[in-house]
Amino acid sequence: MKHNELVQKANEEVQKQHNTVMSDDYRLHYHLMPPVGLINDPNGFIQWKGTYHLFYQWMPFKTGHGAKFWGHYTSPDLVNWTHEQIALTPSDWYDKNGCYSGSAISTKDELMLFYTGNVKDAEGNRETYQCLATSKDGLNFEKKGPVLELPEGYTAHFRDPKVWKKDDVYYMIIGAQSVDIKGHAALFQSSDLLNWELLGNIAGSTDENNMGYMWECPDLFELDGQDVLLFSPQGIDAQGMLYNNVYQCGYYIGKLDYESAKLSHGEFYELDRGFEFYAPQTTLDENGRRIVVGWMGVPDQNEDKHPTIAHKWIHCLTIPRVLHVRDGKLIQTPVVELEQMRGNEVSFGNVALVNELKELEGVSGEVLELKVEVEKLSGHFEMLIRDHARIVYNQTEGIFTLERHSFADGKTESRSCKLNELHSLRIYLDTSSIEIFVNDGEEVFTARIYPYKNCRKIAFGSKNEAVVSVTKWDLR
Repeated sequence: MKHNELVQKANEEVQKQHNTVMSDDYRLHYHLMPPVGLINDPNGFIQWKGTYHLFYQWMPFKTGHGAKFWGHYTSPDLVNWTHEQIALTPSDWYDKNGCYSGSAISTKDELMLFYTGNVKDAEGNRETYQCLATSKDGLNFEKKGPVLELPEGYTAHFRDPKVWKKDDVYYMIIGAQSVDIKGHAALFQSSDLLNWELLGNIAGSTDENNMGYMWECPDLFELDGQDVLLFSPQGIDAQGMLYNNVYQCGYYIGKLDYESAKLSHGEFYELDRGFEFYAPQTTLDENGRRIVVGWMGVPDQNEDKHPTIAHKWIHCLTIPRVLHVRDGKLIQTPVVELEQMRGNEVSFGNVALVNELKELEGVSGEVLELKVEVEKLSGHFEMLIRDHARIVYNQTEGIFTLERHSFADGKTESRSCKLNELHSLRIYLDTSSIEIFVNDGEEVFTARIYPYKNCRKIAFGSKNEAVVSVTKWDLR
């Protein structure tokens, strides 16, 4: 059976490269990574029978893209994760060039995975199938094959099904490209999860409003009384501080009319302002929280330049974050369970910063959480992190910036956003990543960083005057 052969080959590659991978100083401590090769989109995120399941796009045999597998992690608490056996392999005619992204839903005591089967012929022409696999135990999956083929009006760039249930009807949203090369989110409905009817495009790119030539990884959910469409459009040009990555990730907030299959919505907002964030997926857990995890990477954005490639692995996923709607925007906050990792607390109150860059005793390291409260600010605040990343808030211009040394060419590069005021920062630092939650999650910056080994320095400064309170925890 081809599935068993591919599983064996992947497991052999994990064992073969284990020492090389694990010898990398940039391996992370509390982020999900591939055991070897490349990880990208989170898939099938669900809490099922009390256990969180998080699948992921995986290429075990190289640090580039190709015929993807679905790797699989489980956790009781979003902190302690177990790497499970491979869930899906590209072993059948309808997914032979990759088990592409998708989602999970549970029904009748079964865990059901919906994913895109990618097929290419010798000339590179693409076919696409939306496929189903089911499991009774959450670990062993039986493929049922395609449940939806490509409808008229779309190119074969038609993928990443997200499935949910509302009022005894199942719905599926798919990232699509119309034949006139515009990105869309296509909505389907079903009574049995096997036969699907196209309702229409709930939103999309138009001649008047260019929102790209392809939308990937759409996710539609109700949150705080509103409907949110989360998606990753490709082909939007940079506009000042906006859309500076190769591809974007963001959302619309509005109301979906299921009868007309139209989403009335406001403007597009980027979900994350940093360098590496793409293809997020959400789930509604048993506590009623809408939790999101993203890929800490961007397709076609200097992927071949990451230094971890020398150790046969690349990319990771973000920490889990709870979503809320506040003042017409999505707010992200780290899940409270992450506080279980805290240890060695060090705290300083009312630290005065006047025209200086100041280190605080015990506030340093590579794997930690930082909480910074800005008590007073006159014009400028900055932080230097491991001599590699820099946070700057220019109060006069109302601009918040994350700078880093580029892993592609070593030059300083930056991402910024408008910010009316700065009152707090919560920073999750790992050996080669940083996630910054500004003003209780009003804005978030996610990035990979690759500082020099044993560089642990963290400093706080102001060109004018600032007073801050700082708490640091080592994370383990």
